[in-house]
Amino acid sequence: MKLRPVPTTYTLKEHVYDMLREAITEMDIYREDADLRLDERSLAEQLGVSRTPLREAIGRLETDGLVAVVPRKGVYVRRKSLTEILEMIVAWAALESMAARLATAYASDAEIASLRRIASKYDDGQVGVRISEYSDDNIRFHQRILEISKCALLKEMADGLFLHMHAVRLRAMGEADRVKRSVVDHAEIIEALEIRDADEAAKRVREHTMRLHDHVRRTWTKLEIGQRAAAKASAGA
Repeated sequence: MKLRPVPTTYTLKEHVYDMLREAITEMDIYREDADLRLDERSLAEQLGVSRTPLREAIGRLETDGLVAVVPRKGVYVRRKSLTEILEMIVAWAALESMAARLATAYASDAEIASLRRIASKYDDGQVGVRISEYSDDNIRFHQRILEISKCALLKEMADGLFLHMHAVRLRAMGEADRVKRSVVDHAEIIEALEIRDADEAAKRVREHTMRLHDHVRRTWTKLEIGQRAAAKASAGA
């Protein structure tokens, strides 16, 4: 994890929390060999703060369910179990498909066009060599659908899933042929939104997200095995 020092004009408690949360969001936490341990000394040095505001921020992150403080072992970014990941993807599919339906009624032409601007960056067929950039734009694309739905509560509920959905998509994007499939799916979603077909837009978004669900269910079995082993080791400590 890499952090920037906190400007002295900021209120430390809030901004240390914000910066840690942002840094965790950028981590590839579902990579099989991901290092999930957070070193308090290193974090304090990078942020240029004392341990007190850092520990307050970590306590808040623990309350949020984003980190786990393990006695005598340290602080770890919390990964969801495979079952939790699959349920989370289903929930996201439900939220975003409804957002797409609402967008056909309430989004302006310019707002829908903003989705095409995001997607058109990858019309050159070179998306396979720009996976990192595409991963960021992919998240931006899905967040934008929620924004243009004009339903603040839908967006707020989805934001609660954002950190882990971002991490799941970050890992999955580089697996199999998901990048190319994603580009095609996005184009079909945009077309449905442009012609204001609510049923088709909702269907395309739902199927797109459930393809991620099926991919994770089939291929992420090692994650479940690893988490069982970690839980067993922790119980025996």
